[in-house]
Amino acid sequence: MKRSEINAALRRASETLERWHWSLPEWGFWSASEFASHPEASAYLRAHQLGWDVTDFGSNRFAECGLVLFCLRNGIVGAEGERTYAEKLLFVEEGQVTPTHRHAAKMEDIINRAGGDLVIEFAAADADGNALQDDVMVPVDGLPRRLAAWEPLVLASGQSVTIRTGLYHRFYGRKGGGPVLVGEVSQVNDDHSDNFFLEPIGRFAAIEEDEPPLRPLWNEGGG
Repeated sequence: MKRSEINAALRRASETLERWHWSLPEWGFWSASEFASHPEASAYLRAHQLGWDVTDFGSNRFAECGLVLFCLRNGIVGAEGERTYAEKLLFVEEGQVTPTHRHAAKMEDIINRAGGDLVIEFAAADADGNALQDDVMVPVDGLPRRLAAWEPLVLASGQSVTIRTGLYHRFYGRKGGGPVLVGEVSQVNDDHSDNFFLEPIGRFAAIEEDEPPLRPLWNEGGG
């Protein structure tokens, strides 16, 4: 992705937060130079995968296949005394797909916090990671809902679904409904080792630096 494209996505995310009156920690607004001037804090944030992330999943089509995330709190897998839970905000545009994936360790609740409708599709997986065509049962606001494989579940503002470990899922904003501010509450999150995509995603290329960064991303080595 170009840095200008990442910056534009971060600006839209900030506008969404302002629209729905959500606030971030102070470090959520730090510039790259402010991160550099707080080396201990920035090292802690990177180690815990906290802060901003913008991805096109290697598609080079961010508007159609991409996601902006902000991780508010998280632990480190296997580390004594660490949080065993995580919380994120996800900024989902109309028709913008997060590709089908599952987690081997993490159970999560996905919550439509505000904005348009969030559409999620599910499929069970066998022991080899192949998607099955069996019906799935998912708790929607705590109440069981039976769905056919890949049947769209539409979550309006305030609604949530629990995604159990190993269940494939993909999601996107319903076209015509506007962007969606999504919450994720889960077991500890590790984006390095616990995202298993049904179909291979593209290689994550280096960022094309066509303008200065608006905000650093947590997985950039410079903070």
